[in-house]
Parts: sequence; structure tokens; C-alpha cells
Amino acid sequence: MEVLGIDIGGSGIKGAPVDVTAGRLTKERLRIPTPQPAKPAGVAETVAEIVEHFAWTGPVGVTFPGVVMDGVVKTAANVHHSWVGVNASELFDGARVINDADAAGLAELAFGEGRGRKGTVLMLTFGTGIGSALFIDGTLVPNTELGHLELHGKDAEHRASDRAREEHDLGWKDWAERVEAYLKHVEMLFSPALFIVGGGVSRKADRFLPHVKIDTPIVPAALQNEAGIIGAALTCAGGPHAPA
Repeated sequence: MEVLGIDIGGSGIKGAPVDVTAGRLTKERLRIPTPQPAKPAGVAETVAEIVEHFAWTGPVGVTFPGVVMDGVVKTAANVHHSWVGVNASELFDGARVINDADAAGLAELAFGEGRGRKGTVLMLTFGTGIGSALFIDGTLVPNTELGHLELHGKDAEHRASDRAREEHDLGWKDWAERVEAYLKHVEMLFSPALFIVGGGVSRKADRFLPHVKIDTPIVPAALQNEAGIIGAALTCAGGPHAPA
């Protein structure tokens, strides 16, 4: 079964058809910069452009960087505030819509580092913000948004996201210190069995993870930055981990 997965991020919107049985992209992904400001109409046009690029007529799954409940957006920290209250599923012509980190986590548990893992597993995506996906024995606890935990008086993602690294011109070791402080806070709250680090920065995990010293095992995402696309597609495929 193939599903078109589309991953909406603060800086880019990317999509590709996905073989949801094998957990892989079947065509080269298309990435388009996120319209700025990232308002609903402009983002919807970009999503439609990706659908048209692949001449897609089948099911579509879409991720969104915020809390999504029954297709309705409840928070929008890294896109325009006008998203709050929008029925994104209707806006995207009936697509299934899920929190972006939750989607990445679903993919990683189905096909990546989280496969077969028991206990508490936390997927954290470092990009424009910090996304989180929390799993208990393989079951998703949706919309945790742990990037907004307070750290040194600020949202953690304002200090430890990949965008913060770039904005503050931090070297990998200096940024790793911030990531470590954040992870220790999350570790104290949840006592996870495993951290999985995703997002675009996961491709460069060898530059910063060796500097992160915590008690919990931590690994880069096997699916790297394709996890969101694959997870978006999985939301349309059913199965034990897909949200209703």
C-alpha cells in the first residue's frame, strides 16, 4: 500500500509517496520552503503543490508542528498563530493530520530504532523547535510537546533547538551542553528506557551526541529526516500504532 506523506516544518514542507509496509519512500521527496509567514492559506497551497507534483489521487497523511486533536490545530508555536482553531484535515481536503514529532516517532517505532522496544521511549526532534513523541510499550501518548518545558526561564526549544544553535552561532560541543541540560530535565521527569534523536540534525549526530552525557541510552533516528514523511503516511494505514 502506498500513501502520500507530507511533513510540514517551520522552514520546509516535504513530501513523497511511501510504501507503508516497507517503511520507505518510493520516489524522491520534494521539498518546498515553508511560506513566510506560515499562514493556513499559503501552507495549504504548498501542500496542494506537492500533491499535484506526484499527480496523487490516493490517501494523504500530513504532519503539523503543533498539537492536533481530531484534525483541529490547537497550538502553533513555530508557524503563524492564525492556525489555532483551524480544521487542518478539512483544509487539506480530508487528509489525516497528526503532530509532526508524533508522526516521526510512529515511523521510528515501526521501522527504526524503536522497533520492538518496551517501556518508555522518547523520540525528540531537533529542528526549528523541539518536538517530542512519547511511547509506553509501543503505544503513543499524543501531543506531548515537551519542547515547551521551561529551561532556565525559557521554552527549552528557545535554548536547545537546532535553530537556537544556528541563531546563537554555537559550536557543536557548546550546543551539546544545552541539549544535555534539556535531556537531563526530561530524563528526570520520565525515566525513559531510550531517547531517539530525530530531525534534520540527526544526520550529524556524530558531531554532538558524543558530548552528551546522560544515564539513558540515546541513539540517532534510523530514518533521520524522512521519519516525518513516513509517519504521516502511516496515519492512513491503520495498525496498532496509528492514531484513530
